[in-house]
Amino acid sequence: MVIINQTTIKLIFLIFISIMLTGCWSKRELNELAIVIAAGIDKTDEGYEVSVQIINPSEIASKNTSGQSPVITYHATGDSVFEAIRKLSTLTPRKAYFAHLNILVIGDNLAKHGINQTIDLFARDPETRNDFSVIVSSSSPAKEILNVLTPLEKIPGNKIRNSLGASEKAWGTTLSVDIDQILLGSEWSSYILPTIEIIGEKDVGAEIGNIEKISTPTILKYSGLAIFKQDKLNGILSEKESKSFNYIDNNVKSTLEIISCPNDTGRLTTEIRSSKAKVTGEFKNGKPKINVRLDISQNVGEVKCNIDLTDNKTIDYINTNTEESVKEQIEETLETIQQYYHTDIFKFGDVLHREDPKEWRKIKKNWSKFFSELPVKVEVHVTTQSLGSANKNTNKGE
Repeated sequence: MVIINQTTIKLIFLIFISIMLTGCWSKRELNELAIVIAAGIDKTDEGYEVSVQIINPSEIASKNTSGQSPVITYHATGDSVFEAIRKLSTLTPRKAYFAHLNILVIGDNLAKHGINQTIDLFARDPETRNDFSVIVSSSSPAKEILNVLTPLEKIPGNKIRNSLGASEKAWGTTLSVDIDQILLGSEWSSYILPTIEIIGEKDVGAEIGNIEKISTPTILKYSGLAIFKQDKLNGILSEKESKSFNYIDNNVKSTLEIISCPNDTGRLTTEIRSSKAKVTGEFKNGKPKINVRLDISQNVGEVKCNIDLTDNKTIDYINTNTEESVKEQIEETLETIQQYYHTDIFKFGDVLHREDPKEWRKIKKNWSKFFSELPVKVEVHVTTQSLGSANKNTNKGE
């Protein structure tokens, strides 16, 4: 009689499991896939048009390029987005692979009709990661955005993603928004998405010659933030208004402010190094109110006037004027959004809900009306941290 102890049983079990796990049953070789780096969706008379920007591996990997385009775009239409994606297989030499998707561009026409149901597929697809950015094309279909070849970055989809991140960090008028932020928003607030537009001739942008000249004829530029009421495009903010939104929403990492020098003798530019917004809400006699406090730290940048930066009065002047400038911009933006768009992109409703759930329930159904009449008190406090290496400026201005 053979006696098998527990150690032997465990060893047999491990050997059996290791045999079962050998290899990848679902593996797919890279040379069998068409890697999608960017995608676009447009609304057409026939339904939906899906465009994909696919990497040309031979052009990217090779040191000696052949002069071919680094990417190829394919377009297919269908009654649904899913159908259009499947119909791409009739055009592409390989199966479209979305695991490396960086950017999803929504056409402006589709944005006006509503986008949640359209992008729902990308949220459900297990092959697609949920960290790609969603942007809206301004004044042109998404397919035309994907057709533009860009200098410096071989892959236009990467350029679009990198420019978004760089602008968000240094200029403060854009914002990266992924698909989860769109689908998981509260029912009474809306959301914003960055917009991109084509500057120059659209046809030239699709030619290889667009990246062979010192002065690029056609470029892609981020042009502000798009307001969505529920899931429909409601309007597009200017760069100035977009920056004001980002101030309130705590998205400004760095930007610039320009103020007048004393006695209007020139202009002074400051670099905003940090900005922290605190938004609180309250109810008084059943009526809601919002308070916004902004604490800003800045450095003195370009000075085009004759001022003494070692004088405390000069620093006080710079701080006060920056405070007034930022406050004025924010108040003008608030008025535009409340009176013209009637859309709570600031999520003030969420703030009031947290502060007093009982009072919030009383106004929740009529929040759009309350939001348009909502008193918002704005306070801005600025401190100057650095003056640069030249403390006394002798520039007489312009």
